[in-house]
Amino acid sequence: MGFGVLDAIVLKDVTKQFGGKSAVRNLSFEVPQGSIFGLLGPNGAGKTTTIRMIINIIAPDSGEILLLGRQVNSQSQQQIGYLPEERGLYIKRRLGDQLVFFGRLKGLTKEEATRRVDYWLAKFELSEYKRMTPGELSKGMRQKAQFIASVLHDPEALILDEPFSGLDPISVSLLKGVILELKQRGRTIIFSTHQMEQVEQICDEVCLINRGTKVLDGALQEIKHRFRRNSALLDYSGTDSFLGNELFRQVNKHPGYIEITLNDQIDAQEVLRQALSAGAVINRFQMVEPTLNEIFIETVREKSDYSAD
Repeated sequence: MGFGVLDAIVLKDVTKQFGGKSAVRNLSFEVPQGSIFGLLGPNGAGKTTTIRMIINIIAPDSGEILLLGRQVNSQSQQQIGYLPEERGLYIKRRLGDQLVFFGRLKGLTKEEATRRVDYWLAKFELSEYKRMTPGELSKGMRQKAQFIASVLHDPEALILDEPFSGLDPISVSLLKGVILELKQRGRTIIFSTHQMEQVEQICDEVCLINRGTKVLDGALQEIKHRFRRNSALLDYSGTDSFLGNELFRQVNKHPGYIEITLNDQIDAQEVLRQALSAGAVINRFQMVEPTLNEIFIETVREKSDYSAD
């Protein structure tokens, strides 16, 4: 991908060291405007350091970071909403009051901040807790309140560090829905997480980093297609005689289904034809894409093998 005018956030050869050790090294990527972008990698990969440089909490030692075409500076934070991994609510101050306070810090009037706080509290079903303190709320409620604080000023870009931590499945679904709504409104969202399976359903682009360096980036579906193993899940009843032929490189049986890996150049439709011809009843047949976690492990292993040569 090339750097373009439609990129909301651009990093060019960014490096940051602490105590002589590189937390981020020669990192480059582009986040298209209006997209959902996954910044993925294990703990300690350099994700949080990268985020802190984007929002201008710390400066890179070298390289360039652009926000909406301009070098990041002290004013950039007004255009970014940030949900940090370490949550930062005042435990003993009433929830509604401090959310209004956060809104005013971002330039909203008291009246506008109050209106937006009421809207978002209702959106997350927290209106009845407005006069309570975060210390009286569950971890999941505090997490949703922290998210509200990050979007009150309607930022152009939203950076979410481990956004689903502490949320139950219903709240995760609600938050994902809100994020998709923000995307539809043209906002740019960056996820930072080490739990890669959480964002596979909603990310447009991803960047996988390990030990401070990029190992893979691009459009999610293109990456998955590139690493596809020609595998499928097959749930059937009746004869399994069709399994003993030259179509398959590997057959793994699981309770209720089998996973098959086809030989090179074998069309999946041929498997179905032979299974039906043998008399099997097909309940489900699904091509399998590798998970981001599998892709990451494979990519890191390949790069490590290459570096060792």
